[in-house]
Amino acid sequence: MKTKWKLFIILLIASIFGVIAVMPYTFTLQAELLENSPVPLYVLLVVQLIQSIVLFVIAIFIGLSLVKKVGLGLPIIEGWLEGKEVKEYLKSILGISIGLGILAGVLIIGIDYLFSFAGVSINITQASINPPAWQGFLASFYGGINEEILLRLFLMTLIAWIIFKIRKTTEGTPTNIGMWLAIILAAIIFGAGHLPAVMSLTTLTPMVIIRTILLNAVGGIIFGWLYWKKGLESAMVSHFSADIVLHVIVPLIVLV
Repeated sequence: MKTKWKLFIILLIASIFGVIAVMPYTFTLQAELLENSPVPLYVLLVVQLIQSIVLFVIAIFIGLSLVKKVGLGLPIIEGWLEGKEVKEYLKSILGISIGLGILAGVLIIGIDYLFSFAGVSINITQASINPPAWQGFLASFYGGINEEILLRLFLMTLIAWIIFKIRKTTEGTPTNIGMWLAIILAAIIFGAGHLPAVMSLTTLTPMVIIRTILLNAVGGIIFGWLYWKKGLESAMVSHFSADIVLHVIVPLIVLV
């Protein structure tokens, strides 16, 4: 029980760091909107931080309450808290986590350009406002930490638990099909969650909807598989690596 609460505190502190780290990137993208806002910037900062803390308190609590019931977990942090040797396991997951993260970033860019050739002109690598690379680097912590807490630890775990209650193996463990459904559904829900933002930029057509969901689901499937097979830390490292490609390397190449 003590380990669970220590884990809860670590993840909550990490999520607060992620929220603060993404703020410069967000404010650059929303600069015009913020300039015309009647609400002072410091008020917006405080409100956003409070809302985020409440959200992540709930997400982390539910995720940690269900994670062991479906055979998922955070082997590195849990092992460290229990005094186990985790260095070798950490080394063993770094290569595949970073490699698949880079692959996810490259796939997203490639698929995005394919859609642009098909006439879907919203291009994530050619936004009208390009935050500097250092802001993209900081924002990558939000993707690696916060989005993985919300989408894998909370959402994917919750979906896996619901499916587990409906169907399980004879040994009382989640089925492979159930885990894949949880991975794919969490990824699709994440993609669909971007539609309101896209709607503010362009008209939603079937191709735009498919593009939005697919681009965001590609990484989600990869990160979900890593969460299932290697642990949440592996998914976090992979997501961070993908965001470094998208928000740091690509902007630097575009500037050149």
